[in-house]
Amino acid sequence: MDPLRSTVPAPLTEVRSSVEAALKAQGFGILTEVDLQATFQAKLGVAHEGHRILGVCSPSFAKRALDVDRDVALLLPCTVTLREVPGGTEVRVLDPEEAFQVAAPETRAQLAPLAGEVKALLAAAVAALRDA
Repeated sequence: MDPLRSTVPAPLTEVRSSVEAALKAQGFGILTEVDLQATFQAKLGVAHEGHRILGVCSPSFAKRALDVDRDVALLLPCTVTLREVPGGTEVRVLDPEEAFQVAAPETRAQLAPLAGEVKALLAAAVAALRDA
């Protein structure tokens, strides 16, 4: 089982609220939200399933990462997606350990412990969704 992925048997709008609460419990907030369904309908006139991209952040972790290397800003905020699928809403989180692989080698080495901490907290938020 992927600790950063879960399908919640509920509609996207309901899961969105649950995701926000689970992230908040782990010290994260939602900074940005892109509604792909609405955007594709408005800009392209095409249908798309409910699909949101959330930019989530913990200011303390972001500050720690940026103190190591300001270029890490290119990798922030953390990304969470919500997508309507058969049986509910799929929640996926981009693995921060994987995302930081694009950083310079010395930056990766310094950020590895921080990325592990962030991953554990994000995994706990996803686990809370499974347990609800």
